[in-house]
Amino acid sequence: MKYFKNFFVSVLLITILITVYMNNSFSQEKEIPDYSLTERKDIPVEYTWKIEDLFPSIEDWKKEKEEVALLMSKLDEAKVNWTSSSKNMLSLLNLLNEIDLRASILYEYASHQSNTDINNTLFQAMKGELQSLFVQFNSKLSFFNTDVINLGSEKFNEYIKEEPELEQYRFKIEDIIRGKEHVLPDDQQKIVSLTGLFSGTPSKVANMLNDSELPNVEVVLSNGEKVILNYANYVKYRSSKISTDRSIVMREFWKNQKKFQNTFALLQDGAVKQHYFNAMVHNFNTCLEAKLFDDNIPVSVYEQLIESVNSNLNTLHRYLTLKKQLLKIDTFKYEDIYASAVPAVEKLYTYEEAQEIIINSMKPLGDEYNNILKQAFNSRWIDVYPNKGKQSGAYSSGVYGIHPFIKMNYNGKYDAVSTLTHELGHALHSYLSDNNQPYALSQYPIFLAEIASTFNENMLMEYLIKNEKDDLFKLYVLDSYIDQVRGTLFRQTLFAEFELEMHKRVESGKSLTSDWLNQKYLELTRKYCGHENNICIVDDYIQVEWSRIPHFYYNFYVYQYSTGIIASMALSNYVLNQELNRENNSVERYLNLLKSGGSNYPIELLKAAGVDMSDKTTYVSAFNRLNYLLDEMEAIAKKLNLIK
Repeated sequence: MKYFKNFFVSVLLITILITVYMNNSFSQEKEIPDYSLTERKDIPVEYTWKIEDLFPSIEDWKKEKEEVALLMSKLDEAKVNWTSSSKNMLSLLNLLNEIDLRASILYEYASHQSNTDINNTLFQAMKGELQSLFVQFNSKLSFFNTDVINLGSEKFNEYIKEEPELEQYRFKIEDIIRGKEHVLPDDQQKIVSLTGLFSGTPSKVANMLNDSELPNVEVVLSNGEKVILNYANYVKYRSSKISTDRSIVMREFWKNQKKFQNTFALLQDGAVKQHYFNAMVHNFNTCLEAKLFDDNIPVSVYEQLIESVNSNLNTLHRYLTLKKQLLKIDTFKYEDIYASAVPAVEKLYTYEEAQEIIINSMKPLGDEYNNILKQAFNSRWIDVYPNKGKQSGAYSSGVYGIHPFIKMNYNGKYDAVSTLTHELGHALHSYLSDNNQPYALSQYPIFLAEIASTFNENMLMEYLIKNEKDDLFKLYVLDSYIDQVRGTLFRQTLFAEFELEMHKRVESGKSLTSDWLNQKYLELTRKYCGHENNICIVDDYIQVEWSRIPHFYYNFYVYQYSTGIIASMALSNYVLNQELNRENNSVERYLNLLKSGGSNYPIELLKAAGVDMSDKTTYVSAFNRLNYLLDEMEAIAKKLNLIK
């Protein structure tokens, strides 16, 4: 049901941390607490999130679950003639709103508890109970969209005059009516809905093969060490300082993967054809149009992204050339991309120092933003350190009416400070949205989700470059940031272009074969990497890399990583340059974006903040900034005699 498309599931914006392995260029005598082998119950309370803000105890959680189940049982009565009057309509919408909110808090509690103590079967059972409850309830909601469309905009506007409280539901209701041409009659929709029983099968099978059942090849490294090349070891050793190790790891891993290319091609073909089926059955012209419709994203935005990135590949090529110089190699190859180009600096920050740096880096956003940051630190929104049985990685999850919760595994390194900054961006986005929108309009769309987080990373990087005195560390920060942009902007756009080509092929009546997938992926990778100009040589073995990208099953998802970082770069530039152009009110407009939640379509919210994602000048600004940062990086590298 579109109106409650995030029903019962709080969106966990998860950042999987890929650790940067550092050498000992510089060392600081700082104590970073290590609780990795400490039981959860023994962690100092000041370093744990305040989970009791959700429920004081498990007994309170169980009591609330029973009350929510009772509320759900009232739906059958409430949905009878619910659109026959403004009073009935408000009653049902308020009921669904209350169930959604209270159920999401139940889920947050069980999920957060489980994530900090994954071996506790009680929390796993609690999550399972909720999932069963939600599935049962969702099966009762098929009536909603059809009834709204039958009601129509004119009648709904009359109802708002009678019951002004309905205004908070206007955007969602009108959005459903906007899609009336794509809503099937009830009997047909029930049949199409049944495809959900198997629609995720290609993705699940591909993940099972990649993560579990594919046999792993063994390789021998330059030091004689034998390594079983599972994916974790592949990620670890592809960034080795030794070029021969990087080469053998990359080549042998993808050589092994190629043995299963036909199976993966069949799975990818099946997934894209399911996307095509859903687009056609709901009366869309293309798969891309169908996917972008929900958030009312113009197809031109997707096209502008690909066009702009392709027009600025020289910026990527410039970075790869600089990396080649820093690595001091004659020929830069695809297997060298993940190698660290800068001698890393082992610089540790205590958690208290990280807080101070983050607050200082966000000062341009003003007192309102920084006071909320301090509240996050002082009111235990953050679960700081690893503990025994705690899930790895980091995420932020907002809870309406309470506060966001941030899971960290803080280790004192620069990437941990950057990750904390990133997650605080998500947290403050959720907090500002929740405190300025009714619950029905508080959930911002995925298209906007990565903007606030990468905005914060931009601000942190700019602050450190301006204030850091250690040139080598500044170079390391710049390299880390630009390499992240390489992966988020250029690589994800490559994926987006490949995904578009896959769907176009299926739309033309053809199938996705391993030969076609390999050829198209290799062609695009070579174009992006500058293979023909000897910028980065991409050998044939990488042609099967597409088979390891789970996002290709998600149906036009990856482009949002690219548009997100483009938007955040534009917005952070506006804020940092506000003193030069005060009439733009850049800080106010950015904060208003964060406060807007899901009150309008994401493209319109961004326009109000000063960013037009269909305008190529937005992209030009981002690439100009990247080139400026590359100027800085080259200047420092020359100063340190690392390049000529």
